Amino acid sequence: MRTVGLTGGIGAGKSEAVRLLAARGAVIVDADLIAREVVARGTLGLAAVTAEFGPEVLTPEGTLDRARLGEIVFADEARRRALNAIVHPLVAARSAELQAAAGPDAVVVHDVPLIAEGGLQDRYDVVVVVDASEKTRLDRLVRLRGMTEEEARARMAAQATREERLAIADFVLDNDGTLDDLERQVDELWPRLAGAA
Repeated sequence: MRTVGLTGGIGAGKSEAVRLLAARGAVIVDADLIAREVVARGTLGLAAVTAEFGPEVLTPEGTLDRARLGEIVFADEARRRALNAIVHPLVAARSAELQAAAGPDAVVVHDVPLIAEGGLQDRYDVVVVVDASEKTRLDRLVRLRGMTEEEARARMAAQATREERLAIADFVLDNDGTLDDLERQVDELWPRLAGAA
């Protein structure tokens, strides 16, 4: 088994890289998806978040109001740290379960946005960074995700810098170009990942 930590700043195109790696046989462990799972309605994670942030972070249906929680934590570093202290251990435990279920010859790609921020790079055999310029990322967030420029810049500022991410990379996928450009790079990378699984 080979474990790969895949990361990239918001808007860099990490999801496309994950899709391409999955198509080549990688087992994907998606930290964002797991982060939603561990705070779903009725979970201990949601109870802990509600205890920390109050009932105003719940929808009338009793699910997590992610937009409201985002407004709180992206405006206050201490509140973001409090949320991470609840969610990150739950995500790590579930990720470990999913990795353990993969076969011995698997390439397990952990899709983790905050590897650099959390100093998590040593948890993986290899770290792959999907990289794009600030201009490209800002354009994608505004044009494709419907964020205002201010919202996009706040999300980008809450993450590690481009330089911090590149410093932990074993491999870099440059995603300032087209999807075809990214696919060519994944085609070159995949044998290097799978060959050592």
